[in-house]
Amino acid sequence: MRPLRLLTGLLLVLVMAAIAVPVATHLTPGVLAAVAPPSPVAPPVTPPAQIPPTAVAVPDVVTTLSASAPVPDPAVLGRDLDAALQFPGPGTFAAAVVDPTDGSVLYARDAGRLQAPASTIKLFTAVSALTFGQPEQVLTTSVLGAESTPGALYLHGGGDVLLGAGASDPDAVVGRAGLGTLAAETAAALPGTGTYTVYLDDTLFVGAPLNPTWAEGDVAAGEIAPVHALAIESARLGEGSSAGPRSQDAALDAARVFTSALVAAAADRGVVVVPEVQRRTAPEDAAPLAAVDSAPLQDQVRRMLEVSDNYLAEALARTAARASGRPASSGGATEAITEAAVRAGVPEEGLLVGDAAGLSTRNAVSPAQLAALMRGIVTSDRPGVAAVAGSLPIAGLTGTLSSRFTAEDGPAAAGAGTVRAKTGTLNAVTGLTGHVVTADGRLLVFSFLAAGLDGAPAEARAAADHAAAVLAGCGCR
Repeated sequence: MRPLRLLTGLLLVLVMAAIAVPVATHLTPGVLAAVAPPSPVAPPVTPPAQIPPTAVAVPDVVTTLSASAPVPDPAVLGRDLDAALQFPGPGTFAAAVVDPTDGSVLYARDAGRLQAPASTIKLFTAVSALTFGQPEQVLTTSVLGAESTPGALYLHGGGDVLLGAGASDPDAVVGRAGLGTLAAETAAALPGTGTYTVYLDDTLFVGAPLNPTWAEGDVAAGEIAPVHALAIESARLGEGSSAGPRSQDAALDAARVFTSALVAAAADRGVVVVPEVQRRTAPEDAAPLAAVDSAPLQDQVRRMLEVSDNYLAEALARTAARASGRPASSGGATEAITEAAVRAGVPEEGLLVGDAAGLSTRNAVSPAQLAALMRGIVTSDRPGVAAVAGSLPIAGLTGTLSSRFTAEDGPAAAGAGTVRAKTGTLNAVTGLTGHVVTADGRLLVFSFLAAGLDGAPAEARAAADHAAAVLAGCGCR
């Protein structure tokens, strides 16, 4: 019996082993994975060269242009530009392309046609601002006090329409000077306790705050507003906005913001400030108690050109008029703009400047005059004026050109990162004026202006971009 039991036990062990081996083979990897999971497999890495770009890179190295770089053949260039400037719908282009080295005209298509330039006239405004002003010049907003009027504080506008409502931001252009900071410094400068009243002195700019040649619809839409010697963020009612309604009395609104901040700041020192604001000119014996300075003039000009700020353009033009010895008025501004343009080499015949922003129905400028202005900019020996060339929007990257010259724009995309230009658009007008370095390394200046568009400028705008891209890629020989 015992041998039989041993044999039976041995067979049972063999059967159990036969079953255990496949079970263990099946279960062991799962058990081991739960106890010690395998190292994760790294996802595949796409080589940088295969990653499509999402933006145009700003070059960090700029090489000197060679004066011997090949000049495009006018016949070849003319053929290519004639094709690019064709577009469906009503309207026609006038255009000029000039070699700034010697002033030779490489392309002219009805180049002397005088028409509304839209916002390309801001190039004239920029040149005027930096002809009569200095690049590092700042505009000061101050609070004055006078022995002749004790208890009176005069908020004096110095032409800065990019004020911030809060603390000054030393790294910003808009809000470099803050009314909150001005209020705090004023409160600290007040001599002892008492009651004070704030008066707004915005008499730096003179004459009518609205140009009579502006359309009521443009004012209602916030394209422009009455121009004053101080304003918060170009008189926009929405903080940080670049569109929408503007204040109809930006100076008074700014004074109210300042006064509210001063009421709070002065209360900590036991000083009472009357919350209401009135307009009154500061007396002759008034002296500064506190002040805040704007961003340098050249930075304000750059912003004006990049975002095409109409209100800022008008304020800068009035500041230029005053610096030129003229009244800081709309009329003084247009006179200063015209004088600066002539100094830069623009033929004056037929030139009509109705405003600084490009909204006036009186404006009349030709592509030849705009190209002459651009030539004057890129060849100027005045650092401020020459800097206007580097302040223009970059195709496909900055300002009003940031959404143009993209891959979706077809042949115009060839100009991305190379074309620098000021845009201009009205219902019946589109324009593009600037400079470009050709594929052969030749600097050219150009102006393309379309008129008669009957409220549909998109096709003409695309044609202007295409033409500028032709210049960028031009060998044209």
